Amino acid sequence: MMKKTLLAVAIALAGSYATQAQRIGSSVEYVTELTSKWKGARLPDGRPNVPDLVLERLQNCTLEQIWGYLGNKGYRNQVEKNWVILKPGETMTGRVVTAQFMPTRPDLDSLIRKQGKAEGRSQKGGINIWPIDILTKGDIYVADGYGKIKDGTLIGSSLGNAIVGKTGKGVIFYGSVRDMQELKDTKGFNAWVKGHDPSYIKDMTPTSINAPIRIGEVTVFPGDVVFANEYGVVFIPAHLVEGLVSASEMTALRDEFERVLLQQGKYPSGEIHGDWSVKIKDEFRAWVGKYPKKLAITQKDLDAYLAKEH
Repeated sequence: MMKKTLLAVAIALAGSYATQAQRIGSSVEYVTELTSKWKGARLPDGRPNVPDLVLERLQNCTLEQIWGYLGNKGYRNQVEKNWVILKPGETMTGRVVTAQFMPTRPDLDSLIRKQGKAEGRSQKGGINIWPIDILTKGDIYVADGYGKIKDGTLIGSSLGNAIVGKTGKGVIFYGSVRDMQELKDTKGFNAWVKGHDPSYIKDMTPTSINAPIRIGEVTVFPGDVVFANEYGVVFIPAHLVEGLVSASEMTALRDEFERVLLQQGKYPSGEIHGDWSVKIKDEFRAWVGKYPKKLAITQKDLDAYLAKEH
């Protein structure tokens, strides 16, 4: 009886994956399974709902801090560099929605259109709008356009305005955009792309939405968190973001506090830069308690950090 039950479960699971493989968009169950290490709240499509405060505090981190933290956790292939950036000097963070595009072939394209119709996706306009249709506030649209520049422009100014209206964010494309000048004038929108071209999108088919994709040297999951600035783009597994922010913020707070003490001249520099005394730890606790900005770290984080300091 047990063997028959296990066999039935296995067949049911195989059937569900076969059904999933026929879809453009990933099911809530599939996205949840991909991101099973995340234990917090989720968005309606199954992606981790990393809190807005954490995303805001992530903007204060550096590429090196994030790279180091992720490397120590075993994630060594999360950074992609050498982008064309619409508005250099800005930092963008948000929750990933993924899409994969492939070169069009008639049999693939007809199948995808049929599947998209069955899923209730828009039948008006180009099918490149399907990933845009599902975007929500705080999302960042990340697409694998397989590096295509000419005829690989996934959006222009109109779709760029639609994206920023839905998300308040921008895009990261391993591909290209058009209307670069107009997009640059779009308030709140930014883009990290591999190039731009005046041509329209041609012979490209979206084959998956909210499934794992490749962006250069990185495997990206739906629900990952993006950190993008002029030095590179990092895709952070959702379950690591809060710990990363806390660790980076703690390091930044300690550096700032040490500068305050050094300017006051209250302690020898060796005591400030070395292991802290109980008195300095108590001063640090009091200083953090009066910090004028919102912090992602908790009292528990602070106590755990200071307990490691001898």
